[in-house]
Amino acid sequence: CDSEEFLNMTEFWKEHSQDATVEEMMLDSRARELTEQELPEILSMLPPLAGKTVLELGAGIGRFTGQLLTQAVHVTAVDFMESFVEKNRQNNGHYSNATFIQADVTKLDMPQESIDFIFSNWLMMYLSDEELKTLLQKMLRWLRPGGLLFFRESCNHRSGDSKRDFNPTCYRTEAQYGHMATSVEVEAPSDTKFGFDIVLKKKVRTYVEMKNNPNQICWLLEKIQRSSQTQSGFSTFQQFLDNQQYTSRGILRYEKMFGAGFVSTGGPSTTKEFVDLLNLKPGQKVLDVGCGIGGGDFYMAKTFGVEVLGLDLSDNMVDIAMERAINEKLPSVQFEVSDATKRTFPEGSFDVIYSRDTILHINDKLALFKRFHSWLKPGGQLLISDYCCGEKPWTPAFEAYVKQRGYVLYTPTQYGKFIEEAGFCNVRAEDRTAQFISVIKAELQRAEAIKDEFIQEFSEEDYFAIVNGWKEKLERSNSGDQRWGLFHATRR
Repeated sequence: CDSEEFLNMTEFWKEHSQDATVEEMMLDSRARELTEQELPEILSMLPPLAGKTVLELGAGIGRFTGQLLTQAVHVTAVDFMESFVEKNRQNNGHYSNATFIQADVTKLDMPQESIDFIFSNWLMMYLSDEELKTLLQKMLRWLRPGGLLFFRESCNHRSGDSKRDFNPTCYRTEAQYGHMATSVEVEAPSDTKFGFDIVLKKKVRTYVEMKNNPNQICWLLEKIQRSSQTQSGFSTFQQFLDNQQYTSRGILRYEKMFGAGFVSTGGPSTTKEFVDLLNLKPGQKVLDVGCGIGGGDFYMAKTFGVEVLGLDLSDNMVDIAMERAINEKLPSVQFEVSDATKRTFPEGSFDVIYSRDTILHINDKLALFKRFHSWLKPGGQLLISDYCCGEKPWTPAFEAYVKQRGYVLYTPTQYGKFIEEAGFCNVRAEDRTAQFISVIKAELQRAEAIKDEFIQEFSEEDYFAIVNGWKEKLERSNSGDQRWGLFHATRR
């Protein structure tokens, strides 16, 4: 992927743009069939674009341009190949809110903070690392604060079946794209730094289903101000989770203790008990916020025939969950890396929203519950278990624990009030601390029973890290500082 291959790239696209057909552009003989399926899928991942200014990079012949033009206030469509730009102009030139530009994106410039949304589909894999880094920095400058970047790339290896005499494409891994995108920063005039946070990362399901290809990946990133107060020196909360709180080894270590598929309190037993409160029906749509490695989702899909979308901000969790979904042969369960505080879904998308011991990480719980309310159908149900707290003052040890973890905790009563304030009715807010204590005691007994096996698989240090953690939880719960809440509510 060296920039000296620029001439090769030009030749490559001259060869693959002579007739400006969708087959040429996608380098695939099944392009029309794929487009039919994947176009609505990709569009469903985009944020609402009404009133937004859009920049489309690598627009090609305008497969997406027309769709973007019907929603946005203005779209600037840019492509490298003249024949593609002309075809796009023929297809979409009748829109009065369109501008078509033939340009090399590595040389393109736009006014600072002039764009709300940047869309790019199969572009970055044609750039060298250096060019990509520069482009990411430019895009950060072009976007307004809070602006979004969507991009989709072929990862790991090629996807199309067109004959190619040579192939100058750079097939990066998902991790490389993720790292490059979230590590670039730019300084704004007021001495503040901006970077990208991941809102969403998802595989293109059309390619998984039609071509058994899991290497088509989409990202949605938000331009946000970088605070100097980020968790433990990581630039984003997601990096903190994946590098510290939930390393792949750490996740498997938790799972060994909690039971196959589970990384939170009570594992399969509390899951079964709480899910039973929902009276799930076949075909219902469930959103699981903070899905971990998917044990609860597989249980719901297998037992009740529901469709589940699991969200988690930890890449490591979702990677393991996706692998399990393939092994379980459960297409009705999907997973994505995403931030529930930034993700958007159309009103009334789900019958149930379910979340286990996750929302403790989230600062503005009321804003999140309002989102949940809009995502549910009328009559839809919300079910949450979460860490809570007793009335203040807390013991210094508990204060320190909450601060070190970055948790935002409320009493079960206050928590229930937020759910009511968000518009829910029939709110049941239960203090389940006594159950939490008995579950931890049972888990400690189980840990004792599998101690030798656990130490063989992991290490003595890992064993005591978990067991001592549980003992500290017991102390905090017995003192009244740490509480555990269960919340069940309905959308009117």
